[in-house]
Amino acid sequence: MTETRELPESIESNTDELLGLTAPRPSTVDGAKPSQSLVPIRSLGVNHRERIAEHLLDLSEHDRYLRFGYVANDEQVRRYVDKLDFARDEVFGIYNRKLELLAVAHLAYSTDAQCDACAEFGVSVAESARGRGYGGRLFDRAAMHARNDGVSLMFIHALTENTAMLKIARKAGATVERDGAESEAYLRLPPATLDTRLTELVEEQIAQTDYRIKSQAKHFWGFLAGLQALRRDVQDATRNTGS
Repeated sequence: MTETRELPESIESNTDELLGLTAPRPSTVDGAKPSQSLVPIRSLGVNHRERIAEHLLDLSEHDRYLRFGYVANDEQVRRYVDKLDFARDEVFGIYNRKLELLAVAHLAYSTDAQCDACAEFGVSVAESARGRGYGGRLFDRAAMHARNDGVSLMFIHALTENTAMLKIARKAGATVERDGAESEAYLRLPPATLDTRLTELVEEQIAQTDYRIKSQAKHFWGFLAGLQALRRDVQDATRNTGS
């Protein structure tokens, strides 16, 4: 049986650390406090669908309740993932060194022609990755992309008890309206600038480089584990022959 080996912590480091990029990024919404370091956030496509499903299926019942507004069962989660329209919407993710999605954000564009400049934001973060600000980072990334794509109004529909999500919205300057158990937050986005367009291009390139590094490291350690297992098999066979 082939053993798996944990990757060194250095491989888990963000691409900004690997490449020496530690400059703070500009704010995506006017008045927002800039982040102090980069977190590689990758735009996800169809080939990431299964990993998105794995991330959401790993959420607890309570976390699914906060993310979807109801306790979605596995079939409902699968149906949601299967219906993701990567050509219309944008999905962003943060990967760890094992290429597991720690956090996923969905920026869903309105299908109503009268609201074509509107988009809705939703996010989920794995329990093991909370407290690192990933939800806020994903919101910043989605807001910047929305600005660059001509969106002027960004919505967040959340349960009132989802204080973490509402805190992210308020911190960004969104107006939050409470209606019993549910809350609506909306944020007016300023027009895109050359700075936001260039920043998004750079951050996406960094995220892709980070993903390639982690992917290559994972394959390398898998290959090395296979060689070690083969060597042990040969040693065992040699000992058995000599005994």
